[in-house]
Amino acid sequence: MEGSETGWGRPAEPAPRWRALLDRARHRGSEPPEPERRVEDPLPPPEPLAPPEPLPLPRRAAPNGYAGRAQPVHQPAESPYGADRGYRAEATYRVDPAYRAEPTYRPEQTYRPEQAYRPEQTYRPEQTYRPEPGYRPEPAYPAEPGPRVPEPRRPEPPESRYALLENGYRPDPPQAESRYALLETGYRPESGYPASAPSTPPALPPSPPPAADRGHAARVEWRPQAPAPDPEVERATAVLRRDLGTPRVLAFANPKGGVHKTTATVLAAATVGSVRGRGVLAWDDNELRGTLGLRAGSARHARTIRHLISDLAHIEILEGATLTDHLDDYLRHASDNSYDVLAGEESPRFAQRLDQFTVKRVLELLRRTHEVVCVDTGNNVESANWRTVMQAADQLVVTTVPREDAAFSADWMLDLLHEVGMGELADNAVTLISCPTPGRSTLQDDLERHFATRTRAVAVVPYDPALETGSSIEYHQLQPETRQAWLRAAAVMLEPFAR
Repeated sequence: MEGSETGWGRPAEPAPRWRALLDRARHRGSEPPEPERRVEDPLPPPEPLAPPEPLPLPRRAAPNGYAGRAQPVHQPAESPYGADRGYRAEATYRVDPAYRAEPTYRPEQTYRPEQAYRPEQTYRPEQTYRPEPGYRPEPAYPAEPGPRVPEPRRPEPPESRYALLENGYRPDPPQAESRYALLETGYRPESGYPASAPSTPPALPPSPPPAADRGHAARVEWRPQAPAPDPEVERATAVLRRDLGTPRVLAFANPKGGVHKTTATVLAAATVGSVRGRGVLAWDDNELRGTLGLRAGSARHARTIRHLISDLAHIEILEGATLTDHLDDYLRHASDNSYDVLAGEESPRFAQRLDQFTVKRVLELLRRTHEVVCVDTGNNVESANWRTVMQAADQLVVTTVPREDAAFSADWMLDLLHEVGMGELADNAVTLISCPTPGRSTLQDDLERHFATRTRAVAVVPYDPALETGSSIEYHQLQPETRQAWLRAAAVMLEPFAR
């Protein structure tokens, strides 16, 4: 295998050391071969060459640690493949070992400003001018006086109203006069009364002088007059205050639901109780879970008619104040204590216990403690409970609204009472028409004319927004027109019994 190729068929890289030895042996056959040198041995120093002329070195701005001078390695003109031993392929330049840098050479340092130089200081203005100690300014020339603006006058505080009551009037127009001086005396004389004189004027005071003579404008104050009382309202109030002879039972009935039976029962009890002050009760006798206990009275307990019937035998034997105190434990009270409430039972199974005999016992017990008992009846006209209340009622109140179905149900109930032998109760009944909406409907006139021929009287109560929500009924929250209408309606109900 030739030295220029490898065993893999590709040219090998030239090896400068053994190629140089081979070329030397080929051209200088008489010279002994140079002993083989290890890789670790340092290369021999090259032969000294004539130093070329020194070239001026450029000055550097800062030292970088290099202090030698590079020299080119002279090669022979012809460079066959085998160069002489002075040839080194791997080195281009070598440093001349005889060269020594001049010891006095120092690279120039970077430019630094002279230490003596200092920038000029910031400009400072001169100090404030001060006049000489002996200098005195001339007095300023007085300015001409301008127009004088008057100062705003402060309002004087109002005098006491009692001084006005003592002397009667003031010569100057006062800023705040008392209304009581005009209301009590009716006039102001020209000369005031002395301080010791009474505040009331003489019986026949002289006529006041005209306003021009007194020096100030006349002032007239009017006292608002209270509206004149309605004669019908006064008459209705007088009827409700009369003695009723014996306790009375008012039955509010209509077989149809949603005709304001509960609302009418509560408002009738509240109206009569607000006038009489005591002795009025509202009983929820509805068999199908009535709502009278929720819309009237304060829920201070959860006792109903069921608890009263359970202890009815123990309460019936009591008398006087003891009976009133024990019965009060089963009743609820209105917010203004104008009437009491006997709430109905929520369970529909309890209706079986309200037989004819039990209902009569409850009514007799309530009559012993109250003067007026308003009963909210149910919708089942065939039940013994409903018929017992009708037989014990002193006054029947037929409730309805301006609707044909409600009026038809009320008319049918009156026919039923005539058939069962209670025609007198139906003829002496009072028809109560409640307006569920504002305004007057055309059907209302027809209903008033019709029931005026079937019952003793017809009463109409207007619409009130306080009743629209269906919540607790508060009598004092109704509008004045609504309360007056209920006063007239309650008077019509109790007028046959008033003495």
